[in-house]
Amino acid sequence: MRIISGTARGKQLRNFKSNIIRPTSDRVREALFSILTSKIGNLEGVQVLDICAGTGALGIEALSRGAGRSVFIDSSRQATELIAHNCRICNVEEQAEIIKSGFSSALPRFKGSVFELIFIDPPYNKGMLREIITRISTLKLLASGGIICAEESKNAPVETDIRPYICIDTRTYGDTRICLFSTDEA
Repeated sequence: MRIISGTARGKQLRNFKSNIIRPTSDRVREALFSILTSKIGNLEGVQVLDICAGTGALGIEALSRGAGRSVFIDSSRQATELIAHNCRICNVEEQAEIIKSGFSSALPRFKGSVFELIFIDPPYNKGMLREIITRISTLKLLASGGIICAEESKNAPVETDIRPYICIDTRTYGDTRICLFSTDEA
């Protein structure tokens, strides 16, 4: 697993030794960031929230591509330690905030903050996306015109209308489905 582009391009990220966590593959990340760039332009200065962050690969990729800050939330101590390590080796630790907590307790800390890009990569087939997206909406964490990028199993049902957000794009890569949500139909 490596960083695809930007200042940390080619840096190898450490991964979990067990298969409890399923990090987003390089191929899927490359495709995802290509889509995001076409929808929101370059990531320069963008504020990023990475929920159920795992290895931190999505938020670190965004930082490598110029994002201003990335907040990583994961409930696992092993994951948060891994994210800290990966941020150090990619030299982005100054722009990273790592929180060891479940999303329901961590998200209220950011009420009043807005993020242009929010990644959600919960365990597959647990039906967590609606709950997380609803919490994001309630706390008004997504900036106007921002994008929520939700990852789920290709076989799991995903609601495409979670008001005020609607699904503006869906792609499937192997076993992974990526759904992009926004308030704008862009």
